[in-house]
Amino acid sequence: MIHVRVVKPSRVREYVKQHPDASAPLMAWLKAARDANWKNLQQVRMTYNSADGVGVRGGKTVTVFNIGGNKYRLVVSIHYAWGMPYVLRFMTHAEYSKEKWQAEL
Repeated sequence: MIHVRVVKPSRVREYVKQHPDASAPLMAWLKAARDANWKNLQQVRMTYNSADGVGVRGGKTVTVFNIGGNKYRLVVSIHYAWGMPYVLRFMTHAEYSKEKWQAEL
């Protein structure tokens, strides 16, 4: 099995400290991402069926994961060619809905 290198796993651990109620789903996501060999969004959805590709200001598409029963959003840039997910943001559903974050990426 190929293990993926998650760029910025320390960020995930920081998010856990800030939002202890998200600890289990965030750590589960980190393990799933490390064990995955995602080549495209369709493969991501086989693991996380609610994952969405969302366009950001820079013209790129990021992948957004629902975390903690739809309470939080984890924004990740996945470099499929290298099998590298790069953790960008973690926010509440309310913060995500404001869409301000899209202009910042």
